[in-house]
Formats: sequence, C-alpha cells, structure tokens
Amino acid sequence: MKDVSHTSQWTAAARAVETEREDSLFKDTLARGLAGSKGFELLARYGGGGLKEFVAIRTRYLDDVINATVMKGTIRQVVLIAAGMDARAFRLEWPQEATVFEVDHTELHQEKQVLLDSLSATATVVRRVVEVDLTSDWLPALFRAGFDSKKPTLWVAEALLFFLTDGQTRSLLDRLAAISAKDSVLTADVLSAALLRHIGTQPFLQALRNDGIPWLFGTDKPEEYFQRSGWQITELKEPGQEGAGLGRWPYRLYSRGVANVPRNWLLQAKIMEGPRG
Repeated sequence: MKDVSHTSQWTAAARAVETEREDSLFKDTLARGLAGSKGFELLARYGGGGLKEFVAIRTRYLDDVINATVMKGTIRQVVLIAAGMDARAFRLEWPQEATVFEVDHTELHQEKQVLLDSLSATATVVRRVVEVDLTSDWLPALFRAGFDSKKPTLWVAEALLFFLTDGQTRSLLDRLAAISAKDSVLTADVLSAALLRHIGTQPFLQALRNDGIPWLFGTDKPEEYFQRSGWQITELKEPGQEGAGLGRWPYRLYSRGVANVPRNWLLQAKIMEGPRG
C-alpha cells in the first residue's frame, strides 16, 4: 500500500492495544488483525508522545458523535473519508436503515478486504466501498455508490486533514459543504499550526517526513477556518477534557489563551445556512 495508507494500520494497532486494556474506552476486536505486523512496527516507532492515547481518545470521541447523530439521532447516511482500517461498520450497532460509505483508494480496500475475510468479519450495516484517489475529484464516485445529497450526512474525517495541504483541506471542506443537506454534520480531528512549528515536535515530524508521511496542515483558529467553508463548529475539544478522554491524557492542559501550545483538536461542525464568513 501507499506509505500514507500504512498509517491506518498503525492506527489499528493503537486501537488493538486500547481494546486489550481492562479500562478500554471502546472495543475493536478486529483491530489487531487489521493492523498486521506493519501496524505494530509503526506503532513501536511512533507510538510515544501521547500518540497511542490520542488515537484511543479520538476513536471514542468519534464513536460518541456517531452514537449521538445516528444511533440516537436522525442522520442515516455516514461517509468515512479515508476510511483506512476503520472497523466501525463491523463493531458498532447501527440503525437498520443506515448506510456507511467507506472512501479510500483501491489498493487499501483490496488489502482490507483480504484481512476482513481472514477474520470472518460481517458488517452490521449496509456498507458501500468507494474506491477513489482522494487527491482527485472523488465525489462522482461517491454519488455512483448511492450517496444522496438531499439527505443529511455525517462526514467523518479521522486522521486525514494533517496529511493534506492547506489548499487541499480548503477544497475538501468547500466540496463537502456544497453537497451537504440541511442538518448535516462534520466531525474530524485537526492539529494546531503551533504543533507543526513547535521545537518539541520537530524530531517526530522530521521522522514522518523521512518516511514519506509528512504532517502538513494545522490551524490555530479552527472556528474561523471551518466557517469560511460553510461549517460552524459546535464543539471543539482537546484530549483530556470532559467528553474527550478525561483522565486518560498524560499531559497538562493549557487554556485556549496560552499561545504557541501544540494542540490536537476534536470537533463537530454543522452545515451553515445563509451567508458564510
């Protein structure tokens, strides 16, 4: 697979480690099989510095968003952008009428299917695989797979935005807004720009660059950034806060007013109506 796609196996490895804790934030029994040896190799290389903890917290946070908007809400159309080795279509209990679209490139989907077959995995929801190049215009393929722009959508962009350039991130947010019906929701994780320039993160970021998987995008003003594309952030949290891994984050939390602090944001946003900023 492409180098950047191997990071989805690293994420799966982190989910496997979390699943095997007695006090786990979630259970993903497929994660170890989906991670493979490559996933654990990468986790051993990059898993320090709070990465494992962040993956666990992020996974639970996004699970909670899905629970609130789909299981307990009215949205029935979910799109996992750059789905990677995500197993939510198999491990969560979905409403009968829900549909989950998994968007990623062909090679990853093929490898994932081999692993799923070896694990005898059965989806608990209507699952539609969308094979695309995310650097191209992939929305037509999503429509061909049955996506309905007249229905509210939950867009899930997990572990994606930091691999994009600023221009690619802006284009993605604009395109999603353009085809999102009223009441659609976007949930994602995004880095602060301060994290990308902080002296303490440079060895880790340089290692990623050396391995061909650089982190590129971050913003210190996520509310303004998302609003310009028509998304109003309704919740913005950092790991360790209430509702985002309280008690599980190993580092000190700083108030928003403290400048130049590396941050990982977890967010929910709704599609805006009327004039956009």
